[in-house]
Parts: sequence; structure tokens; C-alpha cells
Amino acid sequence: MERESQPKIIPIGAGVGRRVSNELRAYWEALRKGRNVPARSEVDPRGIERSLEFAFILERVAPGMGRFRLAGTHLNDVMGMEVRGMPLSALFTPDGRKKISEITEAVFAGPEIAEVDLRAQTGIGKPELAARLLILPLASDLGDVTRALGCLVAEGELGRTPRRFEVSARRLIEIGADAPAQRPAPAPLQREQLGFAESQAPFAGPPRKKTPSEHFAEMTPDERRAMFRVVREPH
Repeated sequence: MERESQPKIIPIGAGVGRRVSNELRAYWEALRKGRNVPARSEVDPRGIERSLEFAFILERVAPGMGRFRLAGTHLNDVMGMEVRGMPLSALFTPDGRKKISEITEAVFAGPEIAEVDLRAQTGIGKPELAARLLILPLASDLGDVTRALGCLVAEGELGRTPRRFEVSARRLIEIGADAPAQRPAPAPLQREQLGFAESQAPFAGPPRKKTPSEHFAEMTPDERRAMFRVVREPH
């Protein structure tokens, strides 16, 4: 008689989803540099090492549909298979697919940031499981918003896979309304930083040429003596 395998326990605690999404959001904001969205080519895995197993890159392949170009190992664990190349909607129940399609399209078309709370479908061998999803828009090499950086963190007892989710809450943030505070303009360059001081007074034309007497008065005694030479009379 075949024995049922023990449910898999995800080795993360409560609150990890918020930490991971906050770190990924902060990384994305740093890449923006005052723009609406950063470029996909600017995303460096070394910059998100602590979030990498939960992270993914989406590509917009149709209205409301994003496909995994890259995905961390945590998503493979949740689905019990390799998710790269699959649509994001594959992680959702039939009822959840329409909602996630609307959310995905808002990310690309807005562009907007999506923060989504998820609840897994339950059943035999599938206990309660919550997850947190974050999707951040990215620009492709052509400049259009057809890529996205995101993360999904499930917390609790995984059970039998695949696990599919329903949307329990969502928050869409317009990029323009949530733009980072404008950085103050840099202070004017101080000439002392370059090793010399320079007057900031308005230019008043070339300096007046000094008279010979004024020039002589400003000379040091050694400079004055150097102007004269001793002339000896012949014997």
C-alpha cells in the first residue's frame, strides 16, 4: 500500500513576505533615478540576493498576460514544477485568473505598482496557505513597459502541490502619484573644492592698467634693487 507523503513545510516565518517585498521595492525605487520606471537591463541579481529565491521577471505577451522569463526556486516549490515560461495566471484558480489579469494589465498599461494578498485554495492535503505578491513595472530595451520585476512569498504549510491562489486583497499604486520626493538641487560648486578661491563678484571688465609709479610703489625692496645695476667708470 502506497503511503501518502508528508506535507512540505515552507521554512520561513510570518512577516517574511513583507520584508522581502519591502526590500525589492526599495531596490526598484533606487533604480528609478527620478524616472517613471527603471529598465530591465539595469536589474542585477547581485542587488537582490536576499530576495532572489522569491523573485521573478515577467514579460507581457498579451493584454493582461505576463509570462515568467525568470523565477526563483520558491515559486517552483509552490507549484511543484519549473514555472519559467509559464503564465502568471497558472498560479491562480479559475476565479482568480480574471482578477490577476486585470492587475497585470494595470501594471503594464499604467504603469502601476501592484501589491496583492493571496489565499491558496484548500482541500485534502492542502492546508491554509497565504501569500504576498508584488509586481513592479520595467521598461524593455525599446523603452516600452513590457517587463516587470516581482516577488511571491508563501508562508505556512505548503502541503500537496501545485498550490493555486485566489486574490483576497489588492492595492494598485500609480507611479506618478507615488513618485519619490524630488531630490534637492546640488549646492553651487565652491571653488575652494578645486584648490583655489574665486570671487563670485560680477565681471566688471579688464583691470585698469597701473601707472609706473603705482607699480614701483607695490614692489618689494629686493625687486627695486634688481632694477638698478652698478655702472663702473673706466679707469
